[in-house]
Amino acid sequence: MDVAGHRPRTVVSGGPLELAVMWGGFPLLGAGAGWLLAAATGWLVRLPWVPFSDLVEWLDRLPEPQATIGTIAVGVLAGLVIAGIGTAERLIVTVDAAQVRLRRADADRGVARTETRVVFVDDGHLVLLDADGAELVREATDLPSDRLAAAFRAHGWGWADGDPHRSAYRLWVPDLPGLPSGADALLRARERALERDRREDLRELRRELGRIGVVVRDEGRRQYWRVVTPGAGRPTSPEREPGGR
Repeated sequence: MDVAGHRPRTVVSGGPLELAVMWGGFPLLGAGAGWLLAAATGWLVRLPWVPFSDLVEWLDRLPEPQATIGTIAVGVLAGLVIAGIGTAERLIVTVDAAQVRLRRADADRGVARTETRVVFVDDGHLVLLDADGAELVREATDLPSDRLAAAFRAHGWGWADGDPHRSAYRLWVPDLPGLPSGADALLRARERALERDRREDLRELRRELGRIGVVVRDEGRRQYWRVVTPGAGRPTSPEREPGGR
């Protein structure tokens, strides 16, 4: 029998309203932007500094109503593309007493409660830490933190109102002592990835740092780090630990 299928669970997501806003709102905004562009081409073509001037001149030469219909259609298409990207990126969190499932269009990951010591939201990310303070999960999300907190607490998970290890982070500078072997090179590579906004590289380098016991967090272009100490999990309840930045 599928016992997991009968456990009470709580789903936290943007819901149908979020989808309606994305699939209805973005195409409408795109259509409006297309109409404005068609209406303003005669004025824009006279500005010497306008970007894509060749495209604007070409649109200005098109006959009406073809020009307006075309720009509106392109705007609607752009809105649909943005809505599709937003739908793929939206996070759906399903919590029960035994595990949490984190789903996006291209990923579905489960984490057991027995592996997790504390859960919190940090700088727009849902974070799960194990008993040693290592990151099990760091997922970008815009879901309301109060709804996430209520869902995890309702099923007995340890929730903190902020990172309980925040005071342990140190600003990274090259050749700083105290880092495990190899961490400085990885942080140098992450610095370059941050400058170029290479998100896949940033995620992979975070995982590599995690494998050698280093947790990293970003504030703008600056990197902060702390070292995981196995067996050093604090006994205090995460509900009573200080949170916030």
